[in-house]
Amino acid sequence: MSLRNKLDEVWFQGASLGLIGLTVTAVLAVVYDMTKAAIAAAAERDTQQSLEQVLPAGFADNNLLKDIVVMPEGPLGAPLTVYRARKQGQVKAALFEIAGKGYGGPVSMVMAIDREGTILGVRITHHIETPGLGDKIEEAKTPWIHSFDGKSLEKPVPARWGVKKDGGEFDQFAGATITPRAVVATVRKGLDYFAAHRSELLGEDNAGVKP
Repeated sequence: MSLRNKLDEVWFQGASLGLIGLTVTAVLAVVYDMTKAAIAAAAERDTQQSLEQVLPAGFADNNLLKDIVVMPEGPLGAPLTVYRARKQGQVKAALFEIAGKGYGGPVSMVMAIDREGTILGVRITHHIETPGLGDKIEEAKTPWIHSFDGKSLEKPVPARWGVKKDGGEFDQFAGATITPRAVVATVRKGLDYFAAHRSELLGEDNAGVKP
């Protein structure tokens, strides 16, 4: 094969690969445009369901996803989206997601706190804890997560905000203390954040950014 033929072959192969790459990119772009709305809608439904789970039935009459405030700095330092639950126009509770470090990795949860600083509900939204041990934090596995209902910074007293192994009020799991310990500490951190930013979270001043 002559040098010219070899160059032509290399050029053809390169052009073919480039054309294939452009075609694949174009197809992926079209698929993304076709599915992004459905993906966004699914994510919105998941968020709505998570928020509704931590509120008592009939507690709010507003669209939680549309009534938000974005705090420039949340409990973990990053901006925090806070959802406000209203009843007949009055803000009754603040809902937000917060995360702590469990045994296997991050444990994310959503919590709702009423105007008086009392927990209405907490639910785990994501974790990678050990099946059969740490995953007992899920409501579907045990009712343990309901231990936080009705709790506040004063109930129990600060010294009792921990698992029983540490002298606290909350149960730990046999063979898995790190996970419930992390959840208790994270919920307490959420209460501390609410207490420190209560007026902003309830919309009683102009802090944050409300769409």
